[in-house]
Amino acid sequence: MADVVELTRREFEELVADALDEIPAELAALMDNVVITVQEESPEGLLGLYEGIPLTERGDSYFGVLPDQIFIYRNNICAICETREEVVEEVLVTVVHEVAHHFGIDDERLHRLGWG
Repeated sequence: MADVVELTRREFEELVADALDEIPAELAALMDNVVITVQEESPEGLLGLYEGIPLTERGDSYFGVLPDQIFIYRNNICAICETREEVVEEVLVTVVHEVAHHFGIDDERLHRLGWG
C-alpha cells in the first residue's frame, strides 16, 4: 500500500480555496448563508458533508437561521490518494459535490454528471 499523502492544514485549506475558485462566478454569487470548513477527519469515512437547507427548499419563512455548513475532511481525502495531484483532484470533486448539495442537487444526479 502506498504512503498517505501528507499536506499541512494550511496547504489543504489552500486547495479547498482553489477548488472554490473553480466554481463559475455566476453560481458562486448564488451561494447563500453557507460556511465551508476544513475538518481533520470524519469518523464515518466521509470525504465531505453538507448540512443545511438547500437553496431549492428555502421558502418565504427562511430567515434568521444559522448558516449551512460544508465540511471537507482533510485526513480522509489524503488517505485515499497516492499523489498530491490526486489530492487536488479529489478536493475539487468533493467541494463541487458538497456545493451542489447546497444547490439542491442529489447524489444520484451528481453521479450521473460525473461528480459522484
